Amino acid sequence: MKSFTTSAILLVLLSLAIPPARGQTLELVLNEQVAANKKAAAAQAHIDQLSDQAQGLETKYSAALATNESLKKYNEQLEVEVKSQRERIADVQKELGEINTTQQSVLPLMQRMIDTLDKFVQLDVPFLLEERTKRVAGLKQMMERADVSSSEKYRRILEAYQIETEYGRTIEAYEGKLGEGGAAKSVEFLRVGRIALLYQTPDGKETGYWDIDQKKWVEDDGDAANARQAIRIAKKEGAPDLLWIPVHAPVPQQNQGSEVPQ
Repeated sequence: MKSFTTSAILLVLLSLAIPPARGQTLELVLNEQVAANKKAAAAQAHIDQLSDQAQGLETKYSAALATNESLKKYNEQLEVEVKSQRERIADVQKELGEINTTQQSVLPLMQRMIDTLDKFVQLDVPFLLEERTKRVAGLKQMMERADVSSSEKYRRILEAYQIETEYGRTIEAYEGKLGEGGAAKSVEFLRVGRIALLYQTPDGKETGYWDIDQKKWVEDDGDAANARQAIRIAKKEGAPDLLWIPVHAPVPQQNQGSEVPQ
């Protein structure tokens, strides 16, 4: 500030000491110098602005390079994942094709299993016949339903087979009707596995059994007491004990076209 004041004083003294013509020339020189200084200052400000812009662009460029490198690595990772997904899709499509092939084989198999079970129930000892026949009919209806998956159909068929298997190693007493129409009478049935099926009227006056060979009911009151005791045991109304019941004797098979060992 002091230097500027001194310069101003000198300029004033010079203007006073210099003749008017020379003073005007000096003033022009000073004005030009001032204008040049302003231009220089403006140019320097513009340079500083360009420098700041250049630094900003350089920063953005560095950030863009970093982003580009990150995206490049990300794309490489995506390519690996996409390749893995395409391989998985190919595997799934192959599995679906195998499933379709399997279903083409499984569905006829399940149908044959139901038909076999139906024939078995018809030829078997006629215990719980209504319940078992209804179960087979339900399986047949299920096979026609599109809203039931093949796995569920197969599970229910196996469940029916399991129930039939359990009948062969259990004892059961239940009430039912013997006969048809108006001649039907209420009786208590006794099932011992699949080896014996007996019946007895509630008053105990009539007792009989299913004859496997003749495929019919045979009245036999000689085993009435044993049948009554067996029914009580099956219903858990009596203590477990040996059961004396008529059992079908197996018929030995003869070998045709060969000698029987002596």
